[in-house]
Amino acid sequence: MNPPVNKRTALIATTAASFLTPFAATSVNIALPSIGRDFAMNAILLSWVPTAFLLAAAMFLVPFGRIGDLYGRKKVFVYGMVIFTLGALLSGLAQSALALILFRAVQGIGASMIFGTGVAIVTSIFADGERGKALGINVASVYVGQSLGPFIGGFMTEHLGWRSIFLVMVPLGGFLLFIILRALKQEWAGARGESFDWVGSIIYSLTLVAIMYGFSLLPRSSGGMVIALGGCGLLAFIVWELRQKSPVLNINLFRGNRVFAFSNLAALVNYSATYAVTFLLSLFLQYIKGYTPLRAGFILVFQPAMQAIFSPFAGHLSDRTEPRIVASIGMSLNAIGILLLVFLSEETSLAYIVACLLLLGFGFALFSSPNTNAIMSSVERRYYGVAAGTTSTMRVIGQMLSMGIASLIFAVYIGHVQINVASTPLFLKSIEVAFSVFAVLCFGGVFASLARGKLR
Repeated sequence: MNPPVNKRTALIATTAASFLTPFAATSVNIALPSIGRDFAMNAILLSWVPTAFLLAAAMFLVPFGRIGDLYGRKKVFVYGMVIFTLGALLSGLAQSALALILFRAVQGIGASMIFGTGVAIVTSIFADGERGKALGINVASVYVGQSLGPFIGGFMTEHLGWRSIFLVMVPLGGFLLFIILRALKQEWAGARGESFDWVGSIIYSLTLVAIMYGFSLLPRSSGGMVIALGGCGLLAFIVWELRQKSPVLNINLFRGNRVFAFSNLAALVNYSATYAVTFLLSLFLQYIKGYTPLRAGFILVFQPAMQAIFSPFAGHLSDRTEPRIVASIGMSLNAIGILLLVFLSEETSLAYIVACLLLLGFGFALFSSPNTNAIMSSVERRYYGVAAGTTSTMRVIGQMLSMGIASLIFAVYIGHVQINVASTPLFLKSIEVAFSVFAVLCFGGVFASLARGKLR
């Protein structure tokens, strides 16, 4: 018989892990100019430092969510912390650009195991009436990690060098692993005895690699061919999954569950339109405005700080009213905030940038927790792991596509050169185009959010 669960302790443990993974992403983003100088990386190669992390996470999120359902979500969660911490150590010791990108991928695999099971554990513990609030706290920790990442990352880069960002995660990860092992005595596995779909998992992972690698090859024709190959892989994956008794991703969740399908689509579009904003603004503030990593990091804190403050409120609100209303208002605010960033120039005031970040932060808070609550509340308990993995996958694939769009625009306007004074006009043009594309995407996502229908 399983021991009773201390809800508060379990929430603290999963919330702390949810803090560390986004901290790893945003703290590194602020260090990209310094990393680029050390390894003489061009703009496109530099974008692969965050993209490798996201691609690896996206490849393994759904498979590890399913493995958690089969063999135990806590077990996958713990091993994920081990791999994540190892990836941080190796990244801090990397001696070349390619080694750093490879080790970031290792860290991304660990992050996928944490992402794919953490939300499922929270959902398993808390009942319907309190789940939105718990998920809101969990989501808030993600934004706290994003908030502190740029500031702490900027401080450490400026005073201790960019490697210190990775190395500090090693003792943090070890301490958190110790807490998790002591705090979580329960195990959750809602689909024990079912088989694991290895073929579907392989097709799924290779499909994502093909699509993302194709983005990096654009605008060459070979890029379009590789993306088309990825599209064929996606169709093959769907056909295969529909024929399986125990699929890695239950496609019927999308076919017969309107709330689940459109909520995930809204998440995909939202993250595709918003993730690269921080990446682009980090480069803008340091290359164009001439700010130090510390000052740039402090400025970028405003967006995730707003998200951290208002996410619990938004999650609690979604327990009392229709999540689609709250989430759709949030996405509309995101679209307006991104549209305002289209007009950035060398003369743009700091107050204007901060106002845009505050608007984006508030919009994202209103969208994220209600959207997650809608997804998790729309499926049966035995699908919590897959639903959590799918939700996280939509987020990470969206983030990956966002970086892919930014990389493509860099390739078209800047090419394979380092960002410097000579390339400033081209860089400004590229971020103008990028924010224009992201604004259009976000406005389209509002309709996907509204189309989900009523949850209650």
